[in-house]
Amino acid sequence: MRDTIKKHEHFVMGDNDPIARSAGFVVRAKKTLFPGDARYGLIASKRTFKLAVDRNRAKRLLREWIRHNEKMLLPDLDYVFIARRAILEHGRDQGIAAMAKALHWIAKSNKNAQ
Repeated sequence: MRDTIKKHEHFVMGDNDPIARSAGFVVRAKKTLFPGDARYGLIASKRTFKLAVDRNRAKRLLREWIRHNEKMLLPDLDYVFIARRAILEHGRDQGIAAMAKALHWIAKSNKNAQ
């Protein structure tokens, strides 16, 4: 399993960083501070999910989908996944496919930026 982002300043993204949107989540990526060791962070805000049960479920779904698409994460990027309310209606296979599509978009955007 990959390392996670824990400090607030590592969650901050720039305007030119690649971004991919899905109905259930948003993915943002930026160059990692630790080359060769990509990390990810999860955001499920209280404003979006009033109940802790929903916030925890959203993060659990994101972790599962990341685990299934782990090979698509580039080692030179840090990823921040922001859960949207619609994530609670996604099925397992639908979520995994959406995550794969978003990570492919990030990889394509990163390649074009280089």
